[in-house]
Amino acid sequence: MNETSKDIADFNSAELWVIESALKERYGHIVPVELADSDLKLDPDMPVLTICPTVFWSERGCNFVIFKTGEGRYRSQFFYGEEEHYGTGRAEYDELAECVGLLLQLQADHEKQRKGVHTGMTGGEIKQ
Repeated sequence: MNETSKDIADFNSAELWVIESALKERYGHIVPVELADSDLKLDPDMPVLTICPTVFWSERGCNFVIFKTGEGRYRSQFFYGEEEHYGTGRAEYDELAECVGLLLQLQADHEKQRKGVHTGMTGGEIKQ
């Protein structure tokens, strides 16, 4: 596969603020994020990888990534290990706040399911 040079701008300070603010609201403390680059296939019909700026963080045993795929375009996923990768069910977002918010909500829902928590359970049932 051919790889293109990096032509997508890095996450700017406003974009990082959106992510960091959402994380602080979700977890109640500052969550350190790391900046990286990822090789993504942006066009499923083309055998080309594009270097995309990436924000990565880990919290509660889960890893998260948000990829910047173009100006004002984002993808995201969360994963627990090599075998457990999850997306949001949507290929791309044009609003970063929506991308982060939905990613965090879906992971929270998934975390509850992994712990066996279901709608309608009482506190006593959850603690068992």
